[in-house]
Amino acid sequence: MTSNVIDLEHLNAMTGGDAELAREVLGIFRHQSEIWGRLLVADAPNEQWADAAHSIKGAARSIGAMALGDACEVAETRGRAGNVAVAEASVLINAIKDHMIDAVENLAKVEHQLSMSEAFKAS
Repeated sequence: MTSNVIDLEHLNAMTGGDAELAREVLGIFRHQSEIWGRLLVADAPNEQWADAAHSIKGAARSIGAMALGDACEVAETRGRAGNVAVAEASVLINAIKDHMIDAVENLAKVEHQLSMSEAFKAS
């Protein structure tokens, strides 16, 4: 069972099939996206947006938003290497933001699927 953006099977495995815990993890993701997303600024120091990408990556992978996690990994790796031009940083950051928008937009759908899915009923 998957959403286009969020892998529900992965979320199920990460939360042991506990729907309440899955909803909590989704809430944490939403919160982390809001906080760290503000630090994704292309003309900021590379370390700033690389750290933000790292934090978003962990939150994304915890819910199964793998495309977002992958975009964050690319940006984090490049940002930590240093000396990234603003134009390149913009491309990396925009990729993160595009995937983050998709993931956040899918949260309501996933939360609904959680409430309807037997796979997420606590044993």
